[in-house]
Amino acid sequence: MPFSELQNELNRRAAQGLLRSRRTLESPQSPHIVVEGKPYLAFCSNDYLGLANHPQLVAALQQSAAQYGVGAGAAHLVSGHFAMHQQLETELAAFVNKPAALLFSTGYMANLGVVQALVGKGDTVFADKLNHASLNDAMLLSRATVRRYRHGDMAQLAQLLEQAESGRKLVITDAVFSMDGDLAPLPELLALCEQHDAWLLVDDAHGFGVIGEQGRGSLFNRKSPPAPLFQRGVSADARVHHPPLQKGGRGDFDLNSPRIIYMATLGKAAGVSGAFVAAERVVIDTLINHARSYVYTTAAPPALAGALLESLRLIAQGDALRVHLQQLIAQLRGGLRDLPWPLMPSATAIQPLLIGDNRAALRLSDELRERGIWVAAIRPPTVPQGTARLRITLSAAHSAGDVTRLIEALHELAC
Repeated sequence: MPFSELQNELNRRAAQGLLRSRRTLESPQSPHIVVEGKPYLAFCSNDYLGLANHPQLVAALQQSAAQYGVGAGAAHLVSGHFAMHQQLETELAAFVNKPAALLFSTGYMANLGVVQALVGKGDTVFADKLNHASLNDAMLLSRATVRRYRHGDMAQLAQLLEQAESGRKLVITDAVFSMDGDLAPLPELLALCEQHDAWLLVDDAHGFGVIGEQGRGSLFNRKSPPAPLFQRGVSADARVHHPPLQKGGRGDFDLNSPRIIYMATLGKAAGVSGAFVAAERVVIDTLINHARSYVYTTAAPPALAGALLESLRLIAQGDALRVHLQQLIAQLRGGLRDLPWPLMPSATAIQPLLIGDNRAALRLSDELRERGIWVAAIRPPTVPQGTARLRITLSAAHSAGDVTRLIEALHELAC
């Protein structure tokens, strides 16, 4: 049996500083956790608002489980669609100002389902090169033609769209890029989609709950990034100009377009689990009938929907949490300004510290862990070669003292 080949491949990954392994938590998710018997101050969770162990969510989950049990029992289209699921879909759609919404078990399954249901042979998908793996897998499985553009490069995307002669066109992008923490130029992306009659799928896994008024996500962001963003080394002279979008009542640009298909996850800032897609009613009905990752899987437990309804209320009331999170981001960026490793440009809770070498990133992560601070080292293929980094993530549950401790430890290790 070819087990030796598998082991040799694992050994090669280990020699390159790329071997992955798991650590076991023995406490609830929070900035202060216990991992395999040792306490840590953690900066590696996507629990951006600190809701994963919020007592109101725990109580809502308990109450919903008592009412509906702990399993859905079947797919949504068989007998697994509960009243709690329906209520959550209705409230999520209203929260992001879309006509309808559909729950998925994970964001990965949502992206697979949307892309596969909307495009196929004869169609074209246009994708940012730094998109999440779920979007990359989705476009490959769809069997559509794939065209990838340099990160944030609207000039190249415009050229690619102009070259597509027939079939449906779908532009797919992260809203907040999960490993860099920067923002997609959504107004410019939408302008190109309008010009070329394309859909725009926005993956807001790391923006929902954190960005925009009341945490409604990146479509409600009043601080749009400079447009367009360009991959490092690409000249701004390559910029393509388009007429500005109309100003809207909920931000600098009106992103309330039927062309936008919006996906957000519910296990990050929302603190629970799952994902949803919000779009025009005809799109949601199409997903119900054709999204394989929706049709052919058991529904998530209805009790989780009960917890998420409470989470949605906390998100809407969470302006103070988001203000505190922004203060922590400013504190961290100011405190790490003079390190030999640069912080990558990011105004979000994702603050990548660029190390470069795989082993050096692992070593720095290990040295922090020895000091009781847990920050994950991210290496290829998750990020491009030569850009290994510490992915520092902040939460509204962190204190200023927590951030100070991390700043001081990194300065000590830099000496």
